Amino acid sequence: LEISGLSEKDIFVLRLDLTDRSSHEAATNSVLKHFGKIDVLVNNGGRSQRSLFTDTNLDVYSAIMELNYLGTISLTKHVLNHMIQRKKGKVVTVSSVMGIMGAPLASGYCASKHALQGFFNSLRTELTDYPEISIINICPGPVQSKIIQNVFTENLAKSIENSGDQSHKMPTSRCVRLTLVSAANDLKEAWISDHPYLAVCYLWQYAPTWAWWLMNRMGKRRIQNFKSGV
Repeated sequence: LEISGLSEKDIFVLRLDLTDRSSHEAATNSVLKHFGKIDVLVNNGGRSQRSLFTDTNLDVYSAIMELNYLGTISLTKHVLNHMIQRKKGKVVTVSSVMGIMGAPLASGYCASKHALQGFFNSLRTELTDYPEISIINICPGPVQSKIIQNVFTENLAKSIENSGDQSHKMPTSRCVRLTLVSAANDLKEAWISDHPYLAVCYLWQYAPTWAWWLMNRMGKRRIQNFKSGV
């Protein structure tokens, strides 16, 4: 409010639980009642994972998919109904570079992001009669945030003990700016990352055999560090 031309009526905050899908329609209606329309939906809720598949309970995978995938498409469904009526809008979904590659210790997280990529790429093709509705997938690499402190582990009751150093990751403000630029220009997909992670994305896209070789070497060291508590 201090640095913009916004007023109190321009801001409306709702507490929302993505896993409570029965509440999403009412939340959407509350926003519509306040503003009269929804121009942009940014799907940015989710949790990551740090655990080996062989050690991880299946209910962790169920919880990941419920939050990262089903919760996201549930909210999207209610908002999209309004956008279709208006024949206009943007659905921006924060996926991950893990949605276009695989990585050890994050099999459930990667699965949920691959699911989002597949869903929204398919949805885009269903909306060809609505050229002013944009489906935009944002794929960030490592970004400074609290996602590491809140990761799923091998069971739902356990939290991570060491979140590690995040100083090498992209600052949150830069990721946000690039996300907004991508949305403003209606990019279908944007990879937002620093090197070497961005280079790995291109390898995975254009030279997958090399990418698998590199990921196996990096993954082995990553698993060793994980097991030793680094």
